[in-house]
Amino acid sequence: MALYAVGDLQGCFAPLSRLLDMVAFNPSKDHLYLVGDVVARGPDSLACLEFLYHHRDAITITLGNHDLHLLACTTLNRSPSPKDKLQAVFDSPKLPQYLDLLRAQPIAVHLPNYNSFISHAGIHPTWSIQDALKYAHFVEQCYRGKDANEYYLNMYAKHPVGELSMLSKHARFTAIVNTFTRMRYLSTQGELDLLNKGGTNDCPTLVPWFDCKRFKKSKTSFIFGHWAALKGVTNMKNMIALDTGCVWGGPMSMLNIATNEQYLSK
Repeated sequence: MALYAVGDLQGCFAPLSRLLDMVAFNPSKDHLYLVGDVVARGPDSLACLEFLYHHRDAITITLGNHDLHLLACTTLNRSPSPKDKLQAVFDSPKLPQYLDLLRAQPIAVHLPNYNSFISHAGIHPTWSIQDALKYAHFVEQCYRGKDANEYYLNMYAKHPVGELSMLSKHARFTAIVNTFTRMRYLSTQGELDLLNKGGTNDCPTLVPWFDCKRFKKSKTSFIFGHWAALKGVTNMKNMIALDTGCVWGGPMSMLNIATNEQYLSK
């Protein structure tokens, strides 16, 4: 049995197929972890969802911002943005099954046997893994619950500032979702900057979330996507950035979690 993690698909099915062929992926034995943003912007989100649904027992998705946006749009009865190229997904008779698949997925995963933590955008430097899993469980209950529409409405609110324990449930949901799915830079005070999307040298007054002493001493590997501008480079062995901008013309990246061997789509 092999465990693989793959970067943001964003509707790019052909590169995923090539990677799976490259490693001879066997869904009856192997498991595929997707770091999120499996849909939107690329040419074939429908094919990605159909593949994942067909192999749902062999995959785990840590939901990304685009995945949650799809759930929010359908829950709130909003039309997709043309730039997301999701109309075929919305028109599919299997849309309810695809939504159920996404809704059942976690927002973060810890693999203690492999000293690995997986989420779409990362983990806040002040959160322990135990804290992160507790916050993830709270968020998962929100987007799976009967009041999910209230949380989706609040998901687009201004990012809350302050201790999570002091926030309302809806504000806490927004703060945790933003951290797990949209985080790149932090201010020197540790607050999320959700505007800048450049590489690590583009914003000298801000700090990449993974650039702190805690992570440099950690034996845990943090596997994430979301930040295409990094091009897979963090300069830290235990920080594995798998979004290498496939939807923008770059390769798609895959990791063998046990061996740390990486593969790039051709």
